[in-house]
Amino acid sequence: MSELFAVSAPGLAQFTAAELAALGLKPSISAALGEEGGVTFQGGQPEIYLANLHLRTASRVLLRLGDFYAAAFSELRKKASRLPWETTLRPGQSVALRVTCHQSKLYHSGAVAERVAGAIGDRLGKPAQVVRFDEDDAETPALVIVRLVNNQCSFSLDTSGAHLHRRGYRQAVAKAPLRETLAAGLLMAAGYTGETPFLDPFCGSGTLPIEAAMIARRMAPGRLRRFAFMDWPDFDLNLWKETVQNAEAQIRTGNPLIQGSDRDAGAIQMARANADRAGVLESIEFSHQAVSAIHPPAVPGFVVTNPPYGVRVRSAHDLRNLYEQFGKVLRLNCPGWQAAILCSDNILLGHIGLTYNQHFSFNNGGIQVHLACAKVPGA
Repeated sequence: MSELFAVSAPGLAQFTAAELAALGLKPSISAALGEEGGVTFQGGQPEIYLANLHLRTASRVLLRLGDFYAAAFSELRKKASRLPWETTLRPGQSVALRVTCHQSKLYHSGAVAERVAGAIGDRLGKPAQVVRFDEDDAETPALVIVRLVNNQCSFSLDTSGAHLHRRGYRQAVAKAPLRETLAAGLLMAAGYTGETPFLDPFCGSGTLPIEAAMIARRMAPGRLRRFAFMDWPDFDLNLWKETVQNAEAQIRTGNPLIQGSDRDAGAIQMARANADRAGVLESIEFSHQAVSAIHPPAVPGFVVTNPPYGVRVRSAHDLRNLYEQFGKVLRLNCPGWQAAILCSDNILLGHIGLTYNQHFSFNNGGIQVHLACAKVPGA
């Protein structure tokens, strides 16, 4: 068993941990110095395949290769060449190196990367081809992450490839789109499990309704994409096929009503195209309409939405009436529903007129945002 690390964006680690627990993978929250936020768990190939296929809120899954003390470049190269690179890399393969150094004698990240690349070549018998890494490129090289903290050097290998928010369905986007991983986190924070109706009256290109439909139908988010581990020398195709087949066997054919609407006709067109690629178009009712026109079913459910806020779309002054109107519509048409609203402006949230009982903080495209949760009064 190896140590694995599910990387999570700020605010999402608790939901990633809950997902891992649901998969039976025994998570533990990690906040090691210099590391991105995330969750540690143990496993081998079965767990790597399972986590990448099923995790909705993680950014990527890392495999810990080893760690050791190194205070000299010769020591670094010698010890790094002892790591089992041959299980995950092929001789001469393209490799991207992400190096960070903190309070260590070896403080030049470029020089550290050069020695690590040399060590990989020493181990595999052919020099590694060092290239740049693009987080969102579908055709990514193998990513090796090296961290030096107090002369202690740790090595991790990315198992995912492109960022896990790249589900494979979203090619069209509207203004200020949500990453799929954040959208899934918002749904989990709100308490949505796919058993009740769902509404997003500011759905844009459809990310929240699509992620809601995938949760409701128990669809694995990674079923449409490739992963870095598929290029490893020890990739087990039969095990992967079995993992995918088990996931497909869990898919439900039906779901409670899921609605997405927006006043932008172009956004609704994009949402339908994205939902079609995701395989959930028949599970969602999309409509081109203003928020004042929404009429959800009488059975209470969840309103989870990302309405416009000034820093991303237009000025806060122009939005006050929209938020007040949204609050009136919620109280009139959605009594007893659970509402979860993402916004960067607490003043705007106040104009909705709900009493919020829970707040979650996230980062959306570099902007600090809050998910405010409330029960709509009246039922």
